[in-house]
Amino acid sequence: QVQLVESGGGLVQAGGSLRLSCAASGRTFMVSLGWFRQAPGEDREFVAAITWSGSTNYVDSVKGRFTMSRNNAKNTVYLQMNSLKPEDTAIYYCAADYRPVRVGGPPPPYWGQGTQVTVSS
Repeated sequence: QVQLVESGGGLVQAGGSLRLSCAASGRTFMVSLGWFRQAPGEDREFVAAITWSGSTNYVDSVKGRFTMSRNNAKNTVYLQMNSLKPEDTAIYYCAADYRPVRVGGPPPPYWGQGTQVTVSS
């Protein structure tokens, strides 16, 4: 079992930056972590993921703007979001799996409660 708590969401103007954090607890050894987002009326979308060893993958729409990192000693992952656009507005969820989290992969079994990101134009 893995418990996840996100923080760092908020309201920002287009072109601005935010950093999301996700603190993991429980059985976190070797867990893969990812960020997903869901905008109103839309399906949940994969954003980024990172393996235990630090390998990352991103959805095409955020490549070059978002960077995911992790600190295994603190059991925390981060999503640095730069050059934000109004279309990035969504609830962002942290998720964990003992299998690799990746775009098009099976949904992870463990989820946080989500944090709202709103980008104004």
